[in-house]
Amino acid sequence: MDEFLQIVILKIGTYSLTVIEVAYALLVLFIAWLTSFVITSLVRRYFRRKKLDIGRFYSVSRLISYVIYVIAVLIAFQALGIHLSVIWAGAAALLVGLGFGLQHIFNDLVSGIVLLIEGTVAVNDVVIVEGIVGIVRAIGLRTSKVETRDKVVIIIPNSKLVSENVTNWSHNDALTRFQVKVGVAYSSDIDLVERLMLQAGEEHPQVQHFPAPKVAFEEFADSSLIFTLYFFSEEFLAIEFVKSDLRFAITRLFKEHGIVIPFPQRDLWLRNPESFIRES
Repeated sequence: MDEFLQIVILKIGTYSLTVIEVAYALLVLFIAWLTSFVITSLVRRYFRRKKLDIGRFYSVSRLISYVIYVIAVLIAFQALGIHLSVIWAGAAALLVGLGFGLQHIFNDLVSGIVLLIEGTVAVNDVVIVEGIVGIVRAIGLRTSKVETRDKVVIIIPNSKLVSENVTNWSHNDALTRFQVKVGVAYSSDIDLVERLMLQAGEEHPQVQHFPAPKVAFEEFADSSLIFTLYFFSEEFLAIEFVKSDLRFAITRLFKEHGIVIPFPQRDLWLRNPESFIRES
């Protein structure tokens, strides 16, 4: 058995690699995988017992796995007889040449670590990135996956989630306020308009009753009086369908009660209408 373990399977110059060194390196990687599995299982059990955010657990578990595997790979290199000083010496010269070309990649890597540590964006959060609404499905070390309302997965560099403005609807437990605007004719009964808009909001199952919906008289526009229905909802991802339902309901109630939603109108004044009549 000892003779088998000492068999040289690779020899380059003064460097030789034996079976026992490969076995030791594989053992180190297996122990790293087992350690990562046990620790993440314990962390998952802790998060479930404390009823903590599952997205936060994902970030913590990924960070723990990265640290364990990095240490394991370094130990495995030592087991294979590859000295880290040699690796760093060769990598230093390579990184100097590639530094400028890979600066965006390094920025994304650092941003990924920041996301995993800070937890400002976590898995299952509903976010708006560059005008796109979606759910964060995965946070990697360099990129993150965001699933849009159309079930399309977008790969986003982590630097965009760190350095740019990102709206995170799931960052706190508070409700979010939304709004629906509508214009009515100047001859409308504004008290009736308010009651009907409140009725539409109160009857929708996805609109919160506390805080209750409110109607604001926004402005005197060119062709209409502008009213806004403000309401709170927990339905972040499908909020556009909630708004659509409210517009349907408001339109139906307005028609039932004779409230007119006007279209833009313009009055045309002719300075010399007699001349047009004579020419015609």
